Amino acid sequence: MISLAGRDILHAWGKFVFTGMGLGLLIGVTLIMAGVYRGMVDDGRALLDNSGADLWVVQQDTLGPYAESSSIRDDVYLSLLGLPGVAQAANVTYQTMQVRQGDRDVRSMVVGMAPGQADTPGRPPYLVAGRHMTRSHYEAVADLATRFRLGDRIRIRRNLFTVVGLTRRMVSSGGDPMVFIPLKDAQTAQFLKDNDAVLQGRRRTEANPAFNHPGAPGLLEAVMASQTSNAYVNAVLVRLQPGQAPEAVAAGIRRWQRLTAYTRPQMEEILVGKMIATSAKQISMFLVILAVVSAAIVAFIIYTLTMDKIREIAVLKLLGTRNRTIAAMILQQAVALGLIGFVVGKITATFAAPLFPKYVLLVPQDSITGFLVVMAICVLASLVSIRMALRVDPAEAIGG
Repeated sequence: MISLAGRDILHAWGKFVFTGMGLGLLIGVTLIMAGVYRGMVDDGRALLDNSGADLWVVQQDTLGPYAESSSIRDDVYLSLLGLPGVAQAANVTYQTMQVRQGDRDVRSMVVGMAPGQADTPGRPPYLVAGRHMTRSHYEAVADLATRFRLGDRIRIRRNLFTVVGLTRRMVSSGGDPMVFIPLKDAQTAQFLKDNDAVLQGRRRTEANPAFNHPGAPGLLEAVMASQTSNAYVNAVLVRLQPGQAPEAVAAGIRRWQRLTAYTRPQMEEILVGKMIATSAKQISMFLVILAVVSAAIVAFIIYTLTMDKIREIAVLKLLGTRNRTIAAMILQQAVALGLIGFVVGKITATFAAPLFPKYVLLVPQDSITGFLVVMAICVLASLVSIRMALRVDPAEAIGG
C-alpha cells in the first residue's frame, strides 16, 4: 500500500512538490494572519502591563483613555491619593501623532508622564539603554521600534526633544511604538492651541457683545485665560495598596468622584473585546476563505493525479486488489501533500513574520491547530477522488 502511493508520487513528483509548495505558501499566510491577531491581543495586554496600573480613572461615561478620548482636570489625582487603599496616582496623557526626526516621520503614541520615581505608574518599567527623564522639559524616552537612537533630536509639535533613553515592547494597542515625554510638554502638545487659533479665539470673544458691558469687567479676561489653559490629562493611573480589592476602590471612585474607573479585566475587555473585535472578525473571514481555497487546491491535484491513473486502478482491481488498498493509496497521497504544505508554510511563516510592520506572534497552539486542520482538509479533499476510484470498472483495463 505504501509502495503504491510512493511509486505514484515519484512518477509525478514535480507536480506533487510544486503543488505542495503552493499549498505551503497559503498555509504560511494563514499562520501569519493568525499571528497578526495574536500580536494585536498581545500588544493590548502589553500596554496594560507596562502602564503598571491597577485602575484607570477617566472622564465619566467614556471608554478612555485608549478606546475613546477622555479629558479630566490634572488636579484630580490629588483627591484620588486621599482615598483608602490607593498607594499611588499619576496623571498621564496619550496621543497618537507623527513624530519627526530629521526628514523622517514615525507614527507613534506620545505619552505624557508625571514626574516621580522609577516605579510611578505610566513610566517605562525598564530601559535597554540610556536613562530615565530627569528634567521637566524637552527630554524623551523612545521605544526601539521607532529606530531613534540616544542623543537624537525629535520634533513633537513645536518643540524639540532629546532622546535620553530607549525601551522595548512599549507599544499602543494598535502596535505604534511609544515615545515618553514630560507631562507638561505633552499637555502643551495635546491641549494647547496654536498661536493663530488663540488669536482668532480672542477676536471672536472681544467681538461678542456679552463680554462688553460694564457688569462683567473680569469675565473677558477669564475667558481669554481659559483659551490658553492646558490643565487637562487623559487619565489617572492608580496603583493600589497590597490586599485591596480593585472593584471596591473603583466603585468608590465612580460614586464619589463622578468619574469612571476601570479595573484590569474591564480595561482588557475594552481593548480586546471592543477595539480588536472588528479586526478579529475580518481575520476570521480571511482564514475561512484560505481554508476553502486550500481544500480546493488539494482536491483538484488529487483528483488530477487519480484521473491520470484510471487505467492503472482498473488493472489493480482486475488483479484482485481490495478497494481499501486503493482508497488508502489516494488518502496517503493527500496526507503527504498536506505534510509538505504544512512544513513549507511553517518555515515561510517563521521567516516572514519578523518582516511584517505589525507584531506577529506565532504560538505553538496555533501551529498544532493549523496542522490538524490541514490534515482534516486533505482527508476531506481526497474523498471525491476515492469515490471516483472505487467506481472504476475493472473491464477498463482490458478495453483501454
